[in-house]
Amino acid sequence: MMLRTIAALLALALSAGATAAQPSASLKDAIVGSWNFVVAEVTAPDGKKSFPFGETPKGILIFTADGHFAQIHIAGDVPKIASNNRLTGTPEEYAEIMRRSLSVFGTYTVDEGNSTVTYNIISASFPNWQGESQTRAIDKLTADEFVNTNRSVAGGRGSASNFYRRVK
Repeated sequence: MMLRTIAALLALALSAGATAAQPSASLKDAIVGSWNFVVAEVTAPDGKKSFPFGETPKGILIFTADGHFAQIHIAGDVPKIASNNRLTGTPEEYAEIMRRSLSVFGTYTVDEGNSTVTYNIISASFPNWQGESQTRAIDKLTADEFVNTNRSVAGGRGSASNFYRRVK
């Protein structure tokens, strides 16, 4: 009787260990959903940090299960257009809005082995990115937090890390 009990407990312990050892969801499955934009931090080659959308930006990053994404980053203090008509802003207003906001959409792929996500950009508010592929390292991914880094920001400005929290 005691041998059966020990054997049953051992079998239970082994099956629980096997369940715990199973791999978690893939990176692609784990990033699917909506993420609130927390902050973007650019680190220049000399180590100096800057926040292109300010320290309290607004925005969202959405990954769909079928491989599409949309990203919107807007500075929390982006200026309003004085005329209250988006088509009649001043050159200064448009310039400031362009500098302080970015929208991008397209398709994405995830490289599980290298922990990267590549954006295949269909279009962006910065039109030079249209048709580009940009790879970002997945630096952190939990159920509630996601951090990715573009290690080569255009113009030799350094690297840009984007911090997100899952929409609840």
